[in-house]
Amino acid sequence: MELTDYELIQKCLSGQQEYFEELVTRYKKLIFSVVYNMMNDKDEVSDISQEVFIRIYKALDRYNPEYKFSTWSVRIATNLCLDMHRKKKVDSTPIEEIEDFSNGIDTPESSYIQKERTLRIRKAIQSLPEKYRTPVILFHQNGVSYEEMTKILGEPMTIIKNRLYRARLMLREALMQDRKEEVL
Repeated sequence: MELTDYELIQKCLSGQQEYFEELVTRYKKLIFSVVYNMMNDKDEVSDISQEVFIRIYKALDRYNPEYKFSTWSVRIATNLCLDMHRKKKVDSTPIEEIEDFSNGIDTPESSYIQKERTLRIRKAIQSLPEKYRTPVILFHQNGVSYEEMTKILGEPMTIIKNRLYRARLMLREALMQDRKEEVL
């Protein structure tokens, strides 16, 4: 029988640290994805993800089982990334490469067009102010719900929805401007 996240945490807190490995196994893809989407330096993703798990481990005694462990851990990852951005004064965030779900009949031209589109979208998202960029990454790249974002970002749902709406408008404008410049 598989232990719940809370049961694993309780075992860790009682001195059985080997159970933390199971938590890492369950959530490493999620944390890696959040860090990857928020940081500009792909080389640092692994180190930052490890730092997130160190922080999670040190904070296990403060975990509230009223919330999902995934939401709590994503909040820790998001906060660490935001802190690192502030320290480095980074003003861009990469987006995961859009996966190719074609049936294998890509032409070089369609592949090139897809890469160009991805680069334009990435550039547009990087140009967003941080308060708009973070919800876009959490929602569209990591599939975090509005409710989870309110807990992660510590903002009311109306603000989260408003920022996503405004971010989409800014992205649409930036991408349309980019296309106009392309035509000229």
